[in-house]
Amino acid sequence: MKLSDFSYSLPSELIAQYPAEKRDESRLLVLHKDTGHIEHKTFKDIEKYLNSGDMLVLNNTKVLPAQIIGRKETGGKVEALILGIGHPVPQGCGASKTEGAEKRNEYEALLKPARGCNLGSKIIFGDGELKAEVARIENGRRFLKFNCNGNLENILDRLGEMPLPPYIKRETIDSDTTRYQTVYASKNGAVAAPTAGLHFTKSLLEDISKKRVDVEYVTLHVGYGTFKPVSSENIIEHKMEKEYFEIENKIVEKLNNKKGKIIAVGTTSTRVLESVYRASFSTPGVEKGWTNLFIYPGYKFKIVDSLLTNFHLPKTTLLMLVSAFCGRELLFKAYEEAIKERYRFYSYGDAMLVL
Repeated sequence: MKLSDFSYSLPSELIAQYPAEKRDESRLLVLHKDTGHIEHKTFKDIEKYLNSGDMLVLNNTKVLPAQIIGRKETGGKVEALILGIGHPVPQGCGASKTEGAEKRNEYEALLKPARGCNLGSKIIFGDGELKAEVARIENGRRFLKFNCNGNLENILDRLGEMPLPPYIKRETIDSDTTRYQTVYASKNGAVAAPTAGLHFTKSLLEDISKKRVDVEYVTLHVGYGTFKPVSSENIIEHKMEKEYFEIENKIVEKLNNKKGKIIAVGTTSTRVLESVYRASFSTPGVEKGWTNLFIYPGYKFKIVDSLLTNFHLPKTTLLMLVSAFCGRELLFKAYEEAIKERYRFYSYGDAMLVL
């Protein structure tokens, strides 16, 4: 398929700049992919579509305040988004053989502007309590070495900001610290929120559990790979970046012997579940690994029966994944309906449940 097949026009005023006042009072478009029927609901109505024996799978990754403003020694301002905090480096990228989150001082960073940040360039953050040097440049990508003795997370908690997407055209505010985070976020490592999960409240999850729905958590640390632009007109030429995931063995066993529907919350949970299926559930304990699974139309889903997701940007791998799940034509019909009904789009926007 062509990249242009995944384009659509969206009025700019439908791009949500702030979250709904209450998480579970976002709107919910329910799409029945077998009939094409569309319903318009409030998010907390989702529990009506979940039944005893179903499994709801959420991504418990936690967004780090990984965006930080610094200045070069020469005085120019630099904005840095630090990648890969809280999880090991993928093999082939300087990985240690030690599993788990290594304490290290070198991280890939997206710099703006990157021009002038050459090998050996030094960047100063805050009042000088954090300093970094451009240690490597590989394929145009810069790696910074920090003088933080492995305590970069603690320093970012003081100096960093939540890395809101560029289509949110405003300054970061205090409430973003909690609202650009799921209520069940527990494992540090993401540079963007798994946005389908932003609509859940703790009380809603409790109500869902009371229906004997099995609520389970996986981890996929959302990284640059999820948002890397697709530049190839032939989409199958696109190469996904690796992202780190974890899934407990008990969940793998339940998936292997599933009784009800598997409802994936977001594209990230979907990719974990489908990636683990590819591994044939062979590893005991906790499955840990890296996935670069690219799901686009033609993909045959092995695990996921229903998908909860937000409304995604045109020409993105996220939109392609949802297209693969329900069919491109049906998806674009739903998007047309959502635009007509003035749904709010993207990270802080409303949600869609595909059954």
